[in-house]
This record gives sequence, structure tokens and C-alpha cells, in this order.
Amino acid sequence: MTRTTLAVLVIALVASATPGRAHHSFAATYDETRTVKIEGRLVQFLFRNPHSFVHVMAPDENGQEQRWAVEWGGAGQLAGQGVTRESLKPGDIVVVTGNPARNAAEHRIRMATLRRPSDGFGWGVKPGETVD
Repeated sequence: MTRTTLAVLVIALVASATPGRAHHSFAATYDETRTVKIEGRLVQFLFRNPHSFVHVMAPDENGQEQRWAVEWGGAGQLAGQGVTRESLKPGDIVVVTGNPARNAAEHRIRMATLRRPSDGFGWGVKPGETVD
């Protein structure tokens, strides 16, 4: 076996053993031309990579209570912005704005801003700015 053949085999073996990382397109999942706002009770905060999520019980456009999955940045990115796994707790009332899922039945949002009115904690909102 020549060195070139051996090198190609080693590279192929290493490449096949490396797990693939697929990443979805935000534009395919979320309608970036629209912004929605929900206000409700936080039921879960998943501080993780590649994306963190908050789950919020809030009414939909028909007034029916729904569990919304709100996609956020990764844990590393958020930590660099001062957000920790302790920043949000179940029961917190939060106001979230962002891009809704293209399929409204999914009750998903790509977060643009988050505000906790009880103490003014916010992300994506400038100090003193309100979430309208």
C-alpha cells in the first residue's frame, strides 16, 4: 500500500467517525418578515448548546393557552452576554418578542427580546427601553 493510499484511507476513516452537525436555516423555520409578542409564565429554561430554549405558557392569537417553544442563543453566547442557567426560573412572568414559526400550529418563536417585568431583567432590550 502506498503512502498516498494509506493517507486517503486514514482521512476517510477519521471523517466517517466524526459526528455530523446539521444546522437548520432560521429563514426556513421562522417567518423573519413578522414579529409576534407573547406574555406568560415561564415553565422551562433549557440553557444549552447549540441553542437554548425557554418554554412559556401564554395565549395564542385566539386567546387559547399554549406552550410556546422560544429558541434563543447557545449557552456560550448567552453566558458572554451575562445570562446564566440561573437567570430565569419557572414561574417567572416574561414578555418575549420574536419571529414566529412559519407553521403557526408549532407555537415556536425565534427570540428577539425578552423582558421580566418584575425586576426589569432583559435580553435584546436596551436599558430603559420597553418591549411593545
